[in-house]
This record gives sequence, structure tokens and C-alpha cells, in this order.
Amino acid sequence: MTTILYILAAIVVLVIILAMIAPKSYDVSRKIKVRQSVPVVFEYLKYLKNQDYWSPWGKRDPNMKKEFVGSDGEIGATSKWEGNKDVGSGEQEIKRIVENEVIESELRFLKPWKSQSDAYLKVKETGSGETEVTWGFSGKNKFPVSIMMLFMNMDKTVGKDFEEGLVSLKDILEK
Repeated sequence: MTTILYILAAIVVLVIILAMIAPKSYDVSRKIKVRQSVPVVFEYLKYLKNQDYWSPWGKRDPNMKKEFVGSDGEIGATSKWEGNKDVGSGEQEIKRIVENEVIESELRFLKPWKSQSDAYLKVKETGSGETEVTWGFSGKNKFPVSIMMLFMNMDKTVGKDFEEGLVSLKDILEK
């Protein structure tokens, strides 16, 4: 019986230590340069419906159910989705727009697990007739998910998707 108590105590201590050292937040972003002016790029990016054309997740489930609420391209507009196991379900709501600078939104994932992230699309004139687009998201890792993040690299996992999406966006905007 004493051995079992020692084992349980060791497990509890291990979980506490892992929780203390686990990453408490994440911030993943990627950038690309697009041969278009800031106003043209920004006007395209602010519409949630346009993400269906360049976001990599739409390609993973062409039968995904989508619903749009509110006036697309304006604060409060919301895109809701329900898809296969690769894309899950959730919603994205535009929270803040600074014309020709940034579109900020809140991502609320419902399946396969609940979480919330802050997403952003930023544009910046590069001075060479190009626009730099930054796509990213950030959030907090709550216990016990924070412990899982010790073994999963969010930047590598989601970063590849951002890179793929930005290449598609560039192709669309440069045509």
C-alpha cells in the first residue's frame, strides 16, 4: 500500500512540475510579400468569405458546411464552419479593423476540442510596390493542454498551414 502511495505522489509531483514548465501561451505567424498595393490587398483580406479561396483548411474539407452572420468585412461579421476531423468546427468573428493596417478576429474552436485564439492579418507597404502580409494567431495554453504543448510544436504545426495559405493568397492577388 505504501508503494502505491509513493507512486501516486510521484505522479502528482511530476504533473505539477510539467504544468509549471509548460508553455503558457503561443504566437504563430508567417509573412509573405505580394506585388499589389496595400489598399488592394487589405480590401481583399477584410472579407471572411475570401478566406475560402486561399485558406488551406477549406481544401482539407471541400464539403465543409459554412455560415456567415453579419456584414462581411465589418466588425461583428462571423464565419461559422463545421467540417470533417481535419478542420473540426468553430467560428471566426471580426473584432477590430484598422483600415489598410490590420484585421483582428477571434477564433473559437468547438471541435475536436474547445479553445480560443486571437487571429490577425496585417499589411505593410514595403516601399517597392509590394505589400507585406503577416498572418498569425496567438492564445493561452490552459492546463492540461499546456502540458501537451511540451510535446507539440505549435509553430511548426500551424506555421506550415499559414505558409501554404499565404502562397495561395499571393497567387490570387497577383493574377
